Order: sequence, then C-alpha cells, then structure tokens
Amino acid sequence: MNLDKAKKRIAKQVKKGVNGYPQITLAYHGETKECATVVSVQFILSEGDCVQEERFSCETDIRESELVQTTILKIIERANANSVIEVPGVATL
Repeated sequence: MNLDKAKKRIAKQVKKGVNGYPQITLAYHGETKECATVVSVQFILSEGDCVQEERFSCETDIRESELVQTTILKIIERANANSVIEVPGVATL
C-alpha cells in the first residue's frame, strides 16, 4: 500500500470521531515540532481496561514512513477500533 493511501485511510478513521470502544490513540513525538521521529499507538479494549501501548521510531519523519503508516492502519483494522483519536501536532521529547 502506498503512503498517501495509508494516510488517507487513517485520517478517515480519525474523522469518524469518538464512537466508544475499542479505542486507539495516536500521538507523535520528536526533537522538534516539525519532525516526528516516534509514534505512540495506544489501545484500550473497553472502559476501565489497562492501556496497551506500542511505539515505533525512525531516523526521519515517521509520518512519511510508508512502512509505519501501513502498520498503524493494520493495527486499527485488526483491532476493529470504533474510535481512532490522533493527538494534534508533535510533542517534543
């Protein structure tokens, strides 16, 4: 799958808003606000459950990594997430 297609499908899931559980939260982190080198993918199965977290990192902007964006999309699809939340911007490390 190409990068643009993966990014569009993730954005479509985010636009649906909060519709209950299972819920996935995406948060990007980096040394500067312009370049995210780490993404944190948090999964909550149901209210009150523990948060499961997976982190991915790369040397360049992770938002432009086809492999990572495709992996995030697969996680969303396999978890059958009702809600996908993307934290706006890039948090500095």
